[in-house]
Amino acid sequence: MHIFLTHSDAALANYYGAEALERLQALAPVRRNPHPDRPLATMELIAAAQDCAVIVSDRQTPGEAGLFAALPGLAAFVRCAVDIRNVDVAAASQAGVLVTHASPGFVPAVSEWVLGAMIGLGRGFPAAFAGWREGRQPEPRMGVQLAGATAGVIGYGAIGREVVRLLRALGMNVLVADPHASVPPAIAMQLPLRELLAASDFVVCLAVANAETESLMNAAAFAAMKPGAFFVNAARGNLVDEGALITALEGDRLAGAALDVGRAPDQMPTAALATHPKVLATPHIGGLTPAAIRHQAIETTVQVAAILKGEAPPGAVNAPDWKNRGKS
Repeated sequence: MHIFLTHSDAALANYYGAEALERLQALAPVRRNPHPDRPLATMELIAAAQDCAVIVSDRQTPGEAGLFAALPGLAAFVRCAVDIRNVDVAAASQAGVLVTHASPGFVPAVSEWVLGAMIGLGRGFPAAFAGWREGRQPEPRMGVQLAGATAGVIGYGAIGREVVRLLRALGMNVLVADPHASVPPAIAMQLPLRELLAASDFVVCLAVANAETESLMNAAAFAAMKPGAFFVNAARGNLVDEGALITALEGDRLAGAALDVGRAPDQMPTAALATHPKVLATPHIGGLTPAAIRHQAIETTVQVAAILKGEAPPGAVNAPDWKNRGKS
């Protein structure tokens, strides 16, 4: 019985780590992605994971229907990430394979990124940095302080709640839009999205990405924002109509945007936006801290240990359909 770890050598250090690998190897022999710098395609994974009872997967490796059909001995597909949108859970269930995902250990890290991005935008860091690096002295420009300004937070999940806490501590007026959550009035004022957009100096997008929220921030949404406001996206690129965002930036509707995600591969910001002079872009690093990565990586080893005992661990999404329980 073997475990297969899909992380390439390049991904191992940043997204899994030696400690978690050692813990995994203590449970059973571990096979690895043979490619040093890329994820495996489904057919490659099928060939490499023959006779493996568990696959521990990075977020870029899809769990397609063909994978589960071709590996009858597979007991579980364990995702080292929260996002399982590229895992065909229905096909896994049909094949009797348990699917798990990790809990969000990156809440403090992403929340800190949001705070840093808001400060950077409000005080004009991108333009100042670019000026010095181009060999010229930047023009001193009046900045926007966070204290006393209004922040609109779209989405009141784990990260949204932490961001609201931090922004209130800085003296901001905080609004929240989330039709699926109830915000205590003592914490923040809850408004419909359009009202939040019109009232906010900073709009922070932290909504869940699904069919309902696809291109949630579209031309109409950007047109509803307060002129001169800033837009921050630390959730998913799927939430934003990128053409509409570029139009809003170039038409001076927005003073700037900060993006840690986008519609490029692996949720990277696209070049058209990342290189825009009014954009502060980072390569999907909001949750990339040792503490955040360790949380999810170690959690997969705990999940695998339970699976090898025939137990469905916390994080399992289709436990009632787990028919290959005995194959581990």
